[in-house]
Amino acid sequence: MRSMRKKTVLLLALCVLLLDLPLLAAVKNPPLRAGNRSLQKQRKLKKARHLRSSGRRWRLRRIFIPWSPVKGSRESLLRQNERTDDLERIQDDEQLFELTQAGSLIELPSDRTVGVAGNLPEDRRYCRPWTRTFVQDFARDYFDQFHQPLTVTSAVRTVAVQKKLRRHNRNAAEIEGDAASPHLTGATIDIGKRGMTKAQLKWCREYLLEQQNRGSLDVEEEFRQRVFHITVYRDYDLETVRDASAPEAEAPAPDVGLDPASAPAVLAPAASPDLEDNGPSQPR
Repeated sequence: MRSMRKKTVLLLALCVLLLDLPLLAAVKNPPLRAGNRSLQKQRKLKKARHLRSSGRRWRLRRIFIPWSPVKGSRESLLRQNERTDDLERIQDDEQLFELTQAGSLIELPSDRTVGVAGNLPEDRRYCRPWTRTFVQDFARDYFDQFHQPLTVTSAVRTVAVQKKLRRHNRNAAEIEGDAASPHLTGATIDIGKRGMTKAQLKWCREYLLEQQNRGSLDVEEEFRQRVFHITVYRDYDLETVRDASAPEAEAPAPDVGLDPASAPAVLAPAASPDLEDNGPSQPR
């Protein structure tokens, strides 16, 4: 009798439990109201946008490579080290000071056509003399074309500075070997591209490509740092001097039978239009 009562009580308890399960489920997962549903939709949309921005678009940025006629290469870096091999790699501030005092490194130009970035330390606003000549010529031609100055963002570096730079800049070159940074020689400068229009960038690329084809320099257009990385060779200064000292075309010899009164007019050299328009050339 007692066993029957126990079984009856257990069956009743089981029935009550089974009847209460839907109610418990409803309490645990209450129905969404209109406001909750809109909030859920907003969360789904936000998650979808996050996936698109961190997935597909990120991959497109990684795959996309800007095209440039002066995009550098490892071969170009090796050539820069080979052609500046006769220049010392500046180790520290003490050696940098000695070279500036000796005149092996001179201060960058700063006038209405070219300026120096404000974050570039004073003791690193130096370069080789032929590099300074190029900066002056490049800035003057750019200013004549667009009436805006160029900005030098980087010049000479020491090995100590390059070591610090490599810690947080994966694009920084090595400090020794065939692929070392040519900034260590003082022959290299960076010209900033920030703020340039498409027309200005096109003009700079064509200008620098022409100089590179002449063998006067090597240039690499960087996109992470937004600069033109330019290593200038001694040949640029020598070529400039050679062009400035080239003899003018000889005037034709006067005819023997020419009237003496007209002889001086034939023998007198014609005035140079370049000198009249631009004034005397600057010393190189």
